[in-house]
Amino acid sequence: MAADSELPEGTVQNILEQESLKWVFVGGKGGVGKTTCSSILSILLSTVRSSVLIISTDPAHNLSDAFQQRFTKTPTLVNGFSNLYAMEVDPTVENEEGGGTEGMDSLVSELANAIPGIDEAMSFAEMLKLVQTMDYSVIVFDTAPTGHTLRLLQFPSTLEKGLAKIMSLKSKFGGMISQMTRLFGVDDEFGEEAILGKLEGMKDVIEQVNRQFKDPDLTTFVCVCIPEFLSLYETERLVQELTKFEIDTHNIIINQVLYDEEDVESKLLKARMRMQQKYVDQFYMLYDDFHITKLPLLPQEVTGVEALESFSSNFVTPYQPSKSRGTVEDLERRISTLRLQLKEAEAELERFRKGKQNV
Repeated sequence: MAADSELPEGTVQNILEQESLKWVFVGGKGGVGKTTCSSILSILLSTVRSSVLIISTDPAHNLSDAFQQRFTKTPTLVNGFSNLYAMEVDPTVENEEGGGTEGMDSLVSELANAIPGIDEAMSFAEMLKLVQTMDYSVIVFDTAPTGHTLRLLQFPSTLEKGLAKIMSLKSKFGGMISQMTRLFGVDDEFGEEAILGKLEGMKDVIEQVNRQFKDPDLTTFVCVCIPEFLSLYETERLVQELTKFEIDTHNIIINQVLYDEEDVESKLLKARMRMQQKYVDQFYMLYDDFHITKLPLLPQEVTGVEALESFSSNFVTPYQPSKSRGTVEDLERRISTLRLQLKEAEAELERFRKGKQNV
């Protein structure tokens, strides 16, 4: 492990300073606080960028809960901001909304469903196509748990393979599609050329986005985790997959860290701290060239713009636990607490002795 002085700064300041960034993915295991982290990241980016869009691609959307505001698949301005927008999309069902009688869209959808995984990929492509027509300075993705995220990142290659397969069928079935469209009296705009043109257009978008995702100047991935074995394992898997997909990642956020605060007396909490410290040390050993941001476990949920903005200070300045054990008032308070605990223990012991005598 590198010496502390050699470690990268433990904040997300590097992301805020990278003006060329266009796409920021936030992902990790379920239940580690991805939505809170992506929401705060988008708030911080809104202070240094002209416009920010945060998109939730998790079917179990939590953005509305985090900001305490209802969001849909249309970008909506977040209350209290002039340049921060949010939207919630579900890549798995987006295609179904067209219904079964929408001519070309329906036919394209049917073709897509013949290739495993391509339906989601095409929905994602449509969403990216929509997003690219909007003029946002940076787009933050609040992604689904790791498995879904990895599938999301595979969409460009899935779609490219699927479309290549469809195009290869053109020579075999192209004539048949033309005959069918004429037979059923379908308008030319739903014919073979129009369908293939639509698929080609989608392929172009995907190829362009794929190039952007693999450009470290334009895209980065922030891994969110907690200091536990399963989360460490999942983060390692995620980092390896991102490397395989050639997607840049150099930020890890360790959430829900217990600090040795002044009033922590619980043996259970202290044991938990020791366990967490073991995994925090492993994160630093494995990722000594990453920016690792540690966030404290709070007694309450971070929901609402005010709470998110308040907690955001820990993303740009490393959290420092309060330790005022040297003050006379604090020592007197601790002695008073210990005396009270001793008194309760003595009373419990007395009750236990009396109970034994009565047996």
